[in-house]
Amino acid sequence: MDGWMDGWMDGWMDGWMDGWMDGWMDGWMDGWMDGWMDGWMDGWMDGWMDGWMDGWMDGWMDGLKDGLKDGWMEGRIEGQISAYIT
Repeated sequence: MDGWMDGWMDGWMDGWMDGWMDGWMDGWMDGWMDGWMDGWMDGWMDGWMDGWMDGWMDGWMDGLKDGLKDGWMEGRIEGQISAYIT
């Protein structure tokens, strides 16, 4: 999937995702993350959105994570996640 996403995603994804994400993220990533994300996500995801996610995230994050978090994020994502993408 490469392009703009608007709405809820609830289902299985196995492959590459490259696109723009703008919205809220509330879930578990080796700890809780509740904040606003506005930026690009480019990486491999194998798991559930609104459920279980296991994969990589490499991209720009501009928003709030217990305060302002602005910069690059690269690493493994594993745990529970629920995301609304607008």
